[in-house]
Amino acid sequence: MASYTGRGVHGQVVRVLGLRIVGGDLPEGATLDMRGLGEELDVSLTVMRESMKVLAGKGLVDARQKRGTFVRERSNWNLLDADIIRWQVESGAGQRLMRDLAEVRAIVEPAAAHRAALNRTEGDLRALETALDAMTHARAHFSADAAEADAAFHRALLCATGNEMLARMDLLLEPGLRERDRVVHSHDQANDPVPSHRAVLDAIRDQDPARAELAMLDLLAKATHDLDRITGSASTAHQS
Repeated sequence: MASYTGRGVHGQVVRVLGLRIVGGDLPEGATLDMRGLGEELDVSLTVMRESMKVLAGKGLVDARQKRGTFVRERSNWNLLDADIIRWQVESGAGQRLMRDLAEVRAIVEPAAAHRAALNRTEGDLRALETALDAMTHARAHFSADAAEADAAFHRALLCATGNEMLARMDLLLEPGLRERDRVVHSHDQANDPVPSHRAVLDAIRDQDPARAELAMLDLLAKATHDLDRITGSASTAHQS
């Protein structure tokens, strides 16, 4: 699920083609003219083939004899891949992603907060406090680290449940959460997310599961409101 780290021409070709695919410019089922795309992007067929291998690993393309290289159906895409998530947002096709993320969070995180209040350790509390302190510092200094601190808080929350499977839900939630937070934290300094996160932490520290669950529901409602206000998208208004 990690982002592709290729740089230079190769990395740029992967990004350009990935954006076109997830954005619909290269639609599902379309056969790709490797030579034509190579000429358009001014790269060799070797670079094109290597780029297609990366995109194939993400489930975006495949190749068959007599048919050539083609865009796979969305159902085959690795939608948890960090690059695919980012490309959807960059291409303007991120509304569905954010809606789905909000619905999954609404199912998982209130229950996780409830469990964390019952099972947290002193180490869990320290991890949550450290993440919240980092979020506060980043907000005060208008730092891009705010999104990282936010992700760290939610990762620590899942770990605090004491459930190893829930703890690994960060693999599902974090790529989308990071992209969502990047959008919100880069555009919105007026609404401070720290108090709503503090309310969750305080309830977990007090070992009050019902209050922790309600605090998380309130946090998620505010998160949805903030994103809707920034994107101006009515279609995501029902995310909470």
